[in-house]
Amino acid sequence: MQFFVNNRQKNWPEWLATARFAINNKTYLVTKMSLFMENYGREMRIGVNIRKKRKVEKATEFVKKIKKVQEKVRAVLRKVQKEMKRQADRK
Repeated sequence: MQFFVNNRQKNWPEWLATARFAINNKTYLVTKMSLFMENYGREMRIGVNIRKKRKVEKATEFVKKIKKVQEKVRAVLRKVQKEMKRQADRK
């Protein structure tokens, strides 16, 4: 991902939503999922189909799902943290 920076740029508020979307929708190497998935337990929907009827997940099912995702992320981050510490202690 590349970012554009210009000290004279005057239209930065127009680009904030696009930047936020790009960052939240990016799949990260360590966790192998997007920030949106980590936080909400589902992928971001880009388009909206108003005519399509969808069942709404029950709150308890959603909570279980998000807890599983968060546990997975924590485990991966702990593993990476240990590896980084091991590498740092070697030097």
